[in-house]
Amino acid sequence: MYKVKVYITLRESVLDPQGKAVKQSLNSMNFPEVEDVRIGKYMELMIAPTDKSVEETVKEMCHRLLANPVIEDYTYEIEESVTK
Repeated sequence: MYKVKVYITLRESVLDPQGKAVKQSLNSMNFPEVEDVRIGKYMELMIAPTDKSVEETVKEMCHRLLANPVIEDYTYEIEESVTK
């Protein structure tokens, strides 16, 4: 079994109105040191081994469903998980 952590973020060229709103709120709450905020998604997947590599499976999932490759980038971490 593999534990996969997937991080999805908007591409740098895409405007992030939610991130801008959070930044403005933090600044107004007396956190002027916050210069930028980008909002993204995080998910954990537990994946059973198959004939395909885990990397290949995760990339396919991200391209087909989890991320919008036109406006989002993704990274992931794969950990081998011990099952009890």
